[in-house]
This record gives sequence, structure tokens and C-alpha cells, in this order.
Amino acid sequence: MASSKAHHATGWAAGIIAAALVSKAASAGYLSCALAVLGGVVGATAPDWLEVAWWTRKRKLWITHRTLTHWGIGWAALFALSWHFLGQHPAVPFAFGFACGGIMHLLADWPNPLGVPWIAGRHSLKLWTSGHCDLFIVGGAWMAALYVADGIWFHHEYGRMLLHALRA
Repeated sequence: MASSKAHHATGWAAGIIAAALVSKAASAGYLSCALAVLGGVVGATAPDWLEVAWWTRKRKLWITHRTLTHWGIGWAALFALSWHFLGQHPAVPFAFGFACGGIMHLLADWPNPLGVPWIAGRHSLKLWTSGHCDLFIVGGAWMAALYVADGIWFHHEYGRMLLHALRA
């Protein structure tokens, strides 16, 4: 499991990815993009806070950690469904960003030995234990966000400039 700070940081990256995709898919305005970013930030922590029984005083978990709320198929279904309905309702960009954030959360938890239930059983990359190597997770998320944003909004202009500068 990545740390809480890592999930928050990757949530912003997921929000940028979602906003770029929303702007491309739905020819959406600034409000839709802002909702997608907000959804990404909220969704990146959702698999953990959805496990908490907020309706009780003790706020204990109502479901075992990394089970239903961390299920990859559920997040992928929300991603596909919200992608399909982009442009048809003003709340859909938030749902799409929420799905992007949830998937980013699962990707951040995947290297941990506990793993993530992507389809049926848990799968782990077994790379490191909880809270370690958060810099790799956050850095990878932001590299992906910059790549997607550069490709969609700037047609890879900044990526080409970076490659040109590295060759010199």
C-alpha cells in the first residue's frame, strides 16, 4: 500500500490525466475539466475511505481491507461506463475522474505484497512493502500525467523539445 500522501499526490496526476481525456473526448469546457481533476483527487483515496463505516460512531471498517473497494473490475467498469456517457450529463466528468483516481490507487497498491484483486484473486508485484518507494509511485504517476497532457493538449511538442535538449 502506498502512503496516504502518495495516494493524494497520485490523485492529482490522475485528475490531470482525466481532464486531458475529458477535454479530448467531449470537447468539454473548463468546468468539465475541473470536475475531472476533482474526481481524480477524490477517487485516488476512495478505495480506502469507502471501507470505513461512516454511519457508526467507531468508524471501523465495514468490509475487509483490499477486497470489494479495491476490485479492479469495478473500477474498470466505472471508467468504461463514465467514458461512454461523457458529454451526456454534467456530472459524468467527475465520475470519470473518480474512476481514474481509483485505478491510480490500485496501481499504487499493486507493488505491495498484499496485492490488489484485479479480477478474481489478489495479485501482487511483490516489489516493496507499504510506504516504501513512494517516490517511484508518485514520480511514475506524474510522468504518465505529463505524457498524456502533453500528447492531448500540446501534441507532444514539449516531449519533442525535451528529447531534442537531451540529444544536444
